Amino acid sequence: MALKWYTVVVDCHDPQAQVHWWAQALDWDVVYDTPDEAVAIPKGMSEDPVDDVEEWMARGQGLVFVPVPEGKTVKNRLHIDLAPHTSQDRDAEIARLLDLGASRVDVGQDDAAVTWTVLADPEGNEFCVLSTRNR
Repeated sequence: MALKWYTVVVDCHDPQAQVHWWAQALDWDVVYDTPDEAVAIPKGMSEDPVDDVEEWMARGQGLVFVPVPEGKTVKNRLHIDLAPHTSQDRDAEIARLLDLGASRVDVGQDDAAVTWTVLADPEGNEFCVLSTRNR
């Protein structure tokens, strides 16, 4: 049996602003919000305990934001990839993220040759919007 990938933890200056930005970007729910930790999970994902290990393993991951004193100085070594479904308008989703406060980022990609767009959240954490897909 494998371990469950439970959360991704993001170091940041303002956990409350970050958790609410990401919850809005992903249409997730904020389920915990204190000065020391803020958590968002996919809508509809229960916080109730689950006794069945297979059901527990099938749950999605959450995002946890914790405060750190230092600022971000280099490109992230780990980032999140977001993918629109083939029925969604990818460019409209990118525009929505930019309207929410994301910014375009150059991490060395050749925009003419790649099928993804690199953006950063309001604190500068890079993430990608991939090409549309249905699997």
